[in-house]
Amino acid sequence: MKNYTSINDIDDINSWIEEAKKIKANPLANKELGQHKTLGLLFFNSSLRTRLSTQKAALNLGMDPIVMNVSGDAWGIEFGDGTVMNGNTAEHIKEAAAVVSQYCDVIAVRAFPSLTDKEKDESEQVLNSFVKFASVPIVSMESATGHPLQGLTDAITIAENSNKKKPKVVLSWAPHIKALPHAVGNSFVQAMQKMDVEFVIANPEGYDLNPKITKDTPIYHNQSAAFKDADFVYTKNWSSYKDYGKVLEVDDNWTITKEKIGNAKFMHCLPVRRNVVVEDAVLDGENSLVIEQANNRTFAAQLVLKKILEDL
Repeated sequence: MKNYTSINDIDDINSWIEEAKKIKANPLANKELGQHKTLGLLFFNSSLRTRLSTQKAALNLGMDPIVMNVSGDAWGIEFGDGTVMNGNTAEHIKEAAAVVSQYCDVIAVRAFPSLTDKEKDESEQVLNSFVKFASVPIVSMESATGHPLQGLTDAITIAENSNKKKPKVVLSWAPHIKALPHAVGNSFVQAMQKMDVEFVIANPEGYDLNPKITKDTPIYHNQSAAFKDADFVYTKNWSSYKDYGKVLEVDDNWTITKEKIGNAKFMHCLPVRRNVVVEDAVLDGENSLVIEQANNRTFAAQLVLKKILEDL
């Protein structure tokens, strides 16, 4: 595999899940695969789980990770073509990507959207510029429109915790105090579309995700109706896609409660605002999978890196 920038880079999600389970059972089995290989982790935005789990995955494979907070520690990078660089940016992506490629065998990039310019965000300027100008494989650690490491993690977690051949999975919007990206929701949708599950989305009117991604997935504007007979409830906030990046007026009764989800298993990518997105009783309850999800981040990243290393 050359790059991992989208859930659509997964050819057979079921075989990937089975391989991830084997990695989880014996994380150091391929310790020699990444020896003398360097993983560059470039963060344009903050991170906790993504940074630590990807770094741990690299170490499990014998790689040497190098971490850089680009937005704070590097020269300002220019991504435009033909730009007269007489402003705040001091280095062009053409040189930056080429130089980092000399130092690293694989480059992983995390860069959030602006949530102000839909066309620019959907062009994935930062991620695609690294793909274009780097000479080594690129891994997305979350981009403007997708979080494929999280989506793979979620697929693994559901497969491990399902006791049905075809469980019902609900992706539910929940309130938040600020505008958030669509990336996690988008990749979760794409992952579920690859799995044998009954999948529906629940969100208030005005908060439908990109229809090019949701396709024919049923969308409910009634949360209670969507939750009926659910086996898994995956919760995430996102801003409006149609009225791009905006927070619309919505009743707080979309907060996830134990009464609403019943015996369904609860999932969230974290971090999560307690008693805004979800009440304590759900997060601290026996059906909460959030900590297990976070643990699986390592094995999803390790699987991706393993596949890339095998093709180097």
